Amino acid sequence: MTGRHLADVLTDVLKDQVTDPAWLGDARWQVAQNPDAVVMLFPAVGRRCGRGPLAEAGPHLAGWSVDDAARVLLLTALPLRGAALARLVAALYWQGGAAEKRAVLRALSGLDTRSGAADLPHSLDIGSAAVELLHDAIRTNDPRLVAAAVGPAARRLDDGMWRQAVLKCVFMEIPLTAVADLDRRADSELARMLADLDDERRAAGRALPDDATVLLALIGDPEWARSEEHKEKTV
Repeated sequence: MTGRHLADVLTDVLKDQVTDPAWLGDARWQVAQNPDAVVMLFPAVGRRCGRGPLAEAGPHLAGWSVDDAARVLLLTALPLRGAALARLVAALYWQGGAAEKRAVLRALSGLDTRSGAADLPHSLDIGSAAVELLHDAIRTNDPRLVAAAVGPAARRLDDGMWRQAVLKCVFMEIPLTAVADLDRRADSELARMLADLDDERRAAGRALPDDATVLLALIGDPEWARSEEHKEKTV
């Protein structure tokens, strides 16, 4: 998949999985000719293309559904850049339901390159306009939106909001494997927040999820904290 565009990857993956491929092909053509057409087409994707899990997609599309991929494919057909692209993508998010919102968040993160394939296609770039959408998703009580918001697009979040997002994942028992850059961005402040939550849970006779317990044991270790401080000083 070296050097291929996101649209090429999604087109290949969606083969034989879309219930109405002719509709999707025509929808892409319409969007390329008239970007505003996406407003009417975007909500119809689930009904026309299917909503099942994306099969045999590989780790870079883990957790995606067919309609996720088809909606992101539509977004890649938009012949817009910069502010115009940001306005339209944001409008699709704010006007959409949970499925449409999740697809926008998927597009902002693109393919998950944590599987080791660093040359995979990039995400849809709407610049700093993505931050407001990420904040909104993290504030929801929909675990699908929160999980989508802590993917690679979360690199745009400042450290404080990113830590709150990780904590939200713990509260909602969203697997921490959903959090991009966790190994790089986890710090002593996140350790303090997790330790406080652990104390609260224990007082109530409850425990942290297993993955949060493992993370706390790692980043709460004084030796780990000292090694992180040393790395920061030598960067």
